[in-house]
Formats: sequence, structure tokens, C-alpha cells
Amino acid sequence: MSDEKHVDESWKDAISNEKNSEGIIIGAGSSKPKEEGLIHNEDVPSHDESTELPEFNFMAYITSLAFQSMIFLGEIPNPMTNTIDKNLRQAKFIIDTLLILKEKTAGNLDDQENDALNGFIYELQMKFVQHAQKEGQEGQS
Repeated sequence: MSDEKHVDESWKDAISNEKNSEGIIIGAGSSKPKEEGLIHNEDVPSHDESTELPEFNFMAYITSLAFQSMIFLGEIPNPMTNTIDKNLRQAKFIIDTLLILKEKTAGNLDDQENDALNGFIYELQMKFVQHAQKEGQEGQS
């Protein structure tokens, strides 16, 4: 063996050959080409077929980040607890993550993705500033 790390990918074959408890071969029947190294929704056994997972793509990812930031800004309640979980530090971290994604994906996004990313960043930054100023004013009282 050379100095390069050896990655054991035999687990992929083992998984695809196993059957889940319902007798369905995991990973079988996909008509879409699969990207190398990714685990796809159809590869994951599901006991509740009524809760279909949405397709995971860049738009879904940035939308989920924006949604999380809105929760941490206190703009919308946490869907798990139905409470307001305001955490400006965490909101800033997610906004900064979106800014890094913007920088690293420059020139590689389609118009819809680019517009959505820019729109999310702008709206979240504006709301963050409003909340930070409000907390600063409350802290001075």
C-alpha cells in the first residue's frame, strides 16, 4: 500500500445488495444518473413513504439556511418547538455562511440561484441589523 489513504468503499456494494425489512433492494430502480460519492434519497430506506423528501439541490440548501437564519433572528417560530428561539450570533454565522457560498460559487450559478442567494443575503443582513440595533438600544436602557 502506498502513502495515499485507502478508502474502503465496499460498504456501498454491501448496502446496495441488502434488502430492507420490506424486501425492497435499497438503491434499485433509480432512473436518474447518480453523482459519485453522494448518498441519494432513494438509497435511504423509509418506513413512512408518505413523507417524501424534497430533491436536494443548491436552491433547497440555501433556502434551508435562510429559513434557519430567520428562526435565529426571531422572525419565525422554531417549527419543532413553536417558540421564538432568537440567537443573533447563530443568525450571523448562517448569514456569513451564505456570503461564503456566494463568493465560492461566483460564476457557477444560474440566474435563479444567483438572484435567490443575493436576495436572501440582502434581506437577512437588513433584518440582522434591525435586531442588533434594537438589542443595542435595549442594552443602553
